[in-house]
Amino acid sequence: MSGTGLLSELERKTMTESALHSLDGRVKLIILVAIVVYAVYTTDLFVLAIMEAYLIALLLVARLPLKHSFMTILLILPFGGSIAVLQPFIHAGTIIYTLPLGIHVTAQGIAFAELLMSRLIVALTCIVLLSSLSPMQEVADSFRRLGMPKDFAMIFSLFIRFLFMFYDELERIRNAQKSRNFDIFSKETAYMWRLRQVAYTVMMMFLRAYEKGETVYFSMLSRGYSEESEIYRENKKMRSTDFMFVSVTIALILGLEFMKFSSLI
Repeated sequence: MSGTGLLSELERKTMTESALHSLDGRVKLIILVAIVVYAVYTTDLFVLAIMEAYLIALLLVARLPLKHSFMTILLILPFGGSIAVLQPFIHAGTIIYTLPLGIHVTAQGIAFAELLMSRLIVALTCIVLLSSLSPMQEVADSFRRLGMPKDFAMIFSLFIRFLFMFYDELERIRNAQKSRNFDIFSKETAYMWRLRQVAYTVMMMFLRAYEKGETVYFSMLSRGYSEESEIYRENKKMRSTDFMFVSVTIALILGLEFMKFSSLI
């Protein structure tokens, strides 16, 4: 799936009608961030398993396809999972196996790798859930309503709008290259020549991004934009379902922490 197709698919999912999709954007953002923070804080694999089960239940309530959600998680997992995979070989502890070249596998390293991987899966599930529940612009608006500084809010809003435009421009360049039979993986052309074409593509993207930025900036100035301009914020009130979602999630986190604390006494 292309970058544009992936972004469009994520945006289409946010249009689904469900109890979770209708929640206030601030509630979704705060609660899912709280789950990520708690997942990083805890060291109990059983607690992380319960948190992941809770997130899967939320995916079902939101009527999101589990297969597609898990495939998205698997696509992102290698970027952070590689760190966890290395832990058995670099973490000090009791050696349980010795590999060639003096590489040792430790029991503490395996335990730490399991913990890191569990935390990563919970965090990625939260990210996939948030991106499937809230359009990107709603996430930006939620940050603003939570008190994000005005300058950062403006940059974040422009970033969201430019993201789709960037992928559209990249898709146009790629289609133009394909129409001229250019294939970056083709071995029929010299490697250095293909590398130069990729460099030209990156340079062209920077030039077009600069030109688009100048056009947008002058358009904003012509409409009266200045440093003192205020960003519009929708006055959306909290509903009973928002408080219910917050209460259930907080009760779950506190219950898990109390259960862990009780087992230590």
